[in-house]
Amino acid sequence: MSKNKNEEVYKIGINWYPGHMAKTKRLISENLNLIDVIYEVIDARMPLSSKIVDIDDYTKNKPRIMIMTKYDLCDKEETDKWIKYYEAKGYQVYPADLEHSQNLNGLIKLTEKVMMEENKKRIDKGMNVRKTRTLVVGIPNVGKSTLINRLVKKKVVNVGNKPGVTKELSWIRISDSLELLDSPGILWPKFEEETIALNLASLTAIKEEILPFDKVAFYILKTLEKYYPDKLFERYGVKKVEYDNYEEVLETIGRRRGCLIRGGCVDYEKVYTVVINDIKNGNICGITFDRFNL
Repeated sequence: MSKNKNEEVYKIGINWYPGHMAKTKRLISENLNLIDVIYEVIDARMPLSSKIVDIDDYTKNKPRIMIMTKYDLCDKEETDKWIKYYEAKGYQVYPADLEHSQNLNGLIKLTEKVMMEENKKRIDKGMNVRKTRTLVVGIPNVGKSTLINRLVKKKVVNVGNKPGVTKELSWIRISDSLELLDSPGILWPKFEEETIALNLASLTAIKEEILPFDKVAFYILKTLEKYYPDKLFERYGVKKVEYDNYEEVLETIGRRRGCLIRGGCVDYEKVYTVVINDIKNGNICGITFDRFNL
């Protein structure tokens, strides 16, 4: 891989906006009058990149809880800086480990707290407190379906470690006092910053074919070298990742991980897949790609 070819990728604005995403935004806007609270779901490993940039345009001023999923996989020291940042901006933030914790009572209590003012208004008017309706919204593959299944305490929506599993808006009853509107993953029409696009691709929020595998794998390895060199060396036996030594890096990883073809040569395509899947499947934990420098 030449340096020039990589630099070209980093200079190009990435356009990817399937029609169903525009439709989802329109349907959310049409149903917004039914919604009391927004559950905005983001990935704790990329608290900036996974936040929908134009979400305020179609959720307006509805009360919102930011749910940071995959908190068990993030670098908590770095992600907690983002939590404080969002809290300072007025967000209610709920870190969630959906893989190891079945108990989301804290989220239910936080939802009740957010609704206290609205419910008081209804009581003051002589009206009954009605069921809270929440919209679950976020980018693809951020854990919305897993969140809903944990809240219901059974599988009611399909879960997949890839974008595009949820296809339509659908109402799901959680309890007598809570109902959710599930929505497909949403992105925005153009990624102006290539780092955002690469973070999303590295953590499989956009389909793998949108950016070339070799570019995404290089970005992952380079990010690990920059922020988590011990994890890079422990997992791959590599200390330095540069354009000039990328083939040597691939050879080292390929032989270490058995990505070989006939004749004992390293299959670079398999190496790219191994690196991407290590992030996708949570084999490398304690990482946060968005760094707090705002």
